[in-house]
Amino acid sequence: EDDLEEAAEEELEAYENELIDHSTAARTIAELEAEIAELGRLEALAAALRRSGKDTKWRELDRILGHPLVAGPMHGTRRKIVIFTEARDTLDYLVGRIRDRTGEPDAVAEIHGGVPRDRRRAVIAAFNDDPAVRFLVANDAAGEGVNLQRGAHLMVNYDLPWNPNRLEQRFGRVHRIGQTEICHLWNLVAGETREGAVYQRLLEKLEVTRQTLGGKVYDVLGELFEAHPLRDLFVEAIRYGERPDVRAHLFQVIDGAVDNAHIDSLVARNKLSRDRLDPASVRGVREEMERAAARRLQPHHIRSFFEAAFREAGGTVRARETGRFEITRVPPNLRDRDRLIGPPTRC
Repeated sequence: EDDLEEAAEEELEAYENELIDHSTAARTIAELEAEIAELGRLEALAAALRRSGKDTKWRELDRILGHPLVAGPMHGTRRKIVIFTEARDTLDYLVGRIRDRTGEPDAVAEIHGGVPRDRRRAVIAAFNDDPAVRFLVANDAAGEGVNLQRGAHLMVNYDLPWNPNRLEQRFGRVHRIGQTEICHLWNLVAGETREGAVYQRLLEKLEVTRQTLGGKVYDVLGELFEAHPLRDLFVEAIRYGERPDVRAHLFQVIDGAVDNAHIDSLVARNKLSRDRLDPASVRGVREEMERAAARRLQPHHIRSFFEAAFREAGGTVRARETGRFEITRVPPNLRDRDRLIGPPTRC
């Protein structure tokens, strides 16, 4: 949703057409009418739930925010926590509720796709450096720019993405911090739902594998489901997850993907690929070489090198006027250079 705010008109139109094509699974008018009726029923349920004011997921997050790990001090200051969500409206909802809960509007920062990049950097800097800013609510449109620093070793996945690459970005961030600091991660999953049952199985397997292989599992998380896309597994679970045979098949796919041997093979493959420079690295090396060459050719670099080397060799030089110098002593080893090693050759 946030990505579309910056999309070109042609890209937006193509996405809308694709969305229309996949907006229904109906193949006949009767099936379409049944879908519309079911959507109406679900809409009525959602409206009734909203009017009731009962929000189990928020209640769980509220409990986490009151946990001693979050509410207690660390090194004399209050701890910081990052909360990731998916949809922009959910993000706005959480920002409002956390501000109401704390009574400190300035303690809650937010970043999403609608925040300009320069403003994102300022928000992240404030979260990292300002002790008063303790909560950061972000979605994946801006999640790549979030660095957990200075005690911000707590994270909540309020919503979990269906994209394993985004999972890798989130989990890997905590893993890298956790190599040197104590950190904690909460994942909010409705385990009694079809999608939640699959996610719960995945998280349990990841934790078992992490205990065996350490952080390696987070380095290749985005590649674990190349053969069976994670999104397809969730869709299948939502459609047919009440059938025991389908659920058993989904669990079997997850167990096969999050397997020690599979992860080790991916880690080894990535290590081999990292031994070779990728195109981006080659461009970076080339640009650095060009910058170094430019620095070597600039007169002030040449002058600085000559002055330092000349004095190191025992010579003396003094400034006469701006841009002009006088050599008052040439050391013997430089004076006798031509006699010792011969005159310089021309190229």
